[in-house]
Amino acid sequence: MPFAHRPHFDWRLRTRTLPLGPRTLIMGILNTTPDSFSDGGRFLDPNAALTHALQMLDDGADILDLGGESTRPNSTPVTPTEEQARVLPILRTILAARPNAIVSIDTYHAETARFAIEAGAEIVNDVSGLLWDNAMAATCAELHCGVVLMHTRGRPQQWRILPALAHDEVVPLVLSELGERTNAALTAGIRRDAIVLDPGFGFGKILDENFPLLAHLDTVHALGYPLLAGLSRKGFLLKSLATKPASPHLDSEMWVSASTAANTAAILAGAHILRVHDVHPARETVAIADRILAAEDDAT
Repeated sequence: MPFAHRPHFDWRLRTRTLPLGPRTLIMGILNTTPDSFSDGGRFLDPNAALTHALQMLDDGADILDLGGESTRPNSTPVTPTEEQARVLPILRTILAARPNAIVSIDTYHAETARFAIEAGAEIVNDVSGLLWDNAMAATCAELHCGVVLMHTRGRPQQWRILPALAHDEVVPLVLSELGERTNAALTAGIRRDAIVLDPGFGFGKILDENFPLLAHLDTVHALGYPLLAGLSRKGFLLKSLATKPASPHLDSEMWVSASTAANTAAILAGAHILRVHDVHPARETVAIADRILAAEDDAT
């Protein structure tokens, strides 16, 4: 059974370079928000946030992705000032405790990105793909940081009313618009080897529209960049398991099993990085799926 060949890249961050391809990297999610879909409010307290961050690193996270604004469907935007008040103190605390930790700032605000990178973050993870703040592209180019460009269709407040996509429309749309986003990044002066692409599962793709994207994730390699897959606790997975709409109160084993299945598929399609809430089970998933990819490469 053939699986994707995962190309190797050297991802240039602010102060270091990460090899991508020899093994799947894990990006652990740290939401310092009151309203994120599955963990809103759990890590608003700085002590709770630090404890969770350190636990994720101990469990094997290669990167911590720190965010201060929820982008769940119909979420309420926050100001950059409020976002910074949530993320900057915990960023400094994490780096004081673990100076070598690699931290990504999950933001679409250029001002927040600047403050976070100057405080020691290495990566800007922009769910809008540089679209929602006109200053973001130039800011990332100036900061010489790593950049994750996500494909997003509309804004969270619009997702419930977006017109449906036919299954054969999803992948061409993502390829076309991510191509536009990478061209915009390069034009702004962002280094090619600083860019990782995220196809944006759940971001403007409604429920079953996400499965064609996962089934054909390997085609996104045609754009020529490393891939990040953010499938953890996504509603379209849980909707397939539950008899009622997915909610934050579903059994934790259901969260893990659904995410594990999707993460395995993503790795076998050539994803370089998994963005996850549950680091320990993700590390176990990576151990097996990476061995399968290695065996596939050995056989060819």
